[in-house]
Amino acid sequence: MSTSHATTDTRERILETAFQEFYRYGYQGGSLNRIVEQAGVTKGALFHHFAGKQQLAYAVVNEVIWPHFKATWIDPLEQTDDPIAHMKRVILHAAEQCGPGGNLVQGCPLNNLAQEMAPLDEEFRQRLERIYVAWRGAFRIAMAKGIRAGNVRRDVSPVKVAAFVVAAITGIIGTVKNAQNQQLLNQTSGALLDYLESLRP
Repeated sequence: MSTSHATTDTRERILETAFQEFYRYGYQGGSLNRIVEQAGVTKGALFHHFAGKQQLAYAVVNEVIWPHFKATWIDPLEQTDDPIAHMKRVILHAAEQCGPGGNLVQGCPLNNLAQEMAPLDEEFRQRLERIYVAWRGAFRIAMAKGIRAGNVRRDVSPVKVAAFVVAAITGIIGTVKNAQNQQLLNQTSGALLDYLESLRP
C-alpha cells in the first residue's frame, strides 16, 4: 500500500471510529483515548489528521454523518414526484430499523449531536443546521413536484409541510429514544403516516 493510501485509510478509520464513539457517548462523553485504541492508531496519527477533538467532531459531521444522511433522506427525495409514498416507505423502514435490536437505544446521530451541542458550540450548531436546511429544502422541492404531478393536494404549503415533517421525525426519534418503547414508536410513526396520507388529493 502506498503512503498516500495508508494515510487516507488511517484518516477514514479514525473518522468512522470517532463517529461510533460520539454516537454512543456523545461529543462531551467521547474519549480520544478510546478512539485511538479502537481505531488501532496512535495519538500522534490522530493529531496529524485533526487538530483536536473539536475538529475531529466537525469532520465527523461533514464527512460521515452528512454523506450518509444525504444518501438516505435527501437524494431519494430529489428523485421523486410522489413524496408521500416515498416518505411513508422511509418512515416504515426507519421504524423497522429502530425495532428490537435496532437503533431504539441510540437514536439518530444528527439529532443526538444537535440536542447536545447546539447550545454549547455555535460552529457545531451551524454545521448541523446546514443538514437540517438541506433536508427541509429537499422535502419542500419534492412536495412542490408532487403538487404538479397531482400526487399532493394543491392547497398544501410545501414550506410548512417540510418544516413540520422534519420536526415531527426528529421529535419522534428523540421521544422514542428516551422512552425506549416500541409501542410508542409504532403509535407516533403511524400518526405521521396518517398525516402524510391526508395530504393526497
